[in-house]
Amino acid sequence: MLDRQPVLEGEQIALRPLREDDWDALFAVASDPLIWEQHPAHDRWQEPVFRAFFADALANKGALVVIDRATGAVIGSSRFQGLEEADGGSVEIGWTFLARAHWGGRTNHEMKRLMLAHALASVAEVRFLVGETNTRSRTALERIGAHLTDRREERIMAGGKVVPHLTYAITRESFAIGPLAV
Repeated sequence: MLDRQPVLEGEQIALRPLREDDWDALFAVASDPLIWEQHPAHDRWQEPVFRAFFADALANKGALVVIDRATGAVIGSSRFQGLEEADGGSVEIGWTFLARAHWGGRTNHEMKRLMLAHALASVAEVRFLVGETNTRSRTALERIGAHLTDRREERIMAGGKVVPHLTYAITRESFAIGPLAV
């Protein structure tokens, strides 16, 4: 069975379960409007919207905070969600955001490598759902070896707006030979 709230450590970052006392540090990162510019929930930088996101993350018990090991600062978050048992098991990794100072470098790759290695030890596939127009996230997924599937999903965002999402996937086999292989 997959532990959706592990402690994972890499060279540059550590991931640990989200706690209520992470609110101030995580909102300080999330309050940057440019982080959410292409995201379907582009207003998530606003405190009331982020409070709902944070409460949902705590309630679903799959959220992790990302910590810069050099400084000890919280620099973002990600989640394991939607665990499915059929066909060898599958879990979604998503709801990921990082401080802009950590974009374009090794941080996202290291975070995803740690999370994928952990998940794929227990399940056969990891799914990533991304808003159809979120080109920044789609490009990031392709860079870590995720492949676009034919699965689509309509997700209802805050305010009742329906947003088409695409599904990317990484299997045990593709991870073992992909760009994040250890």
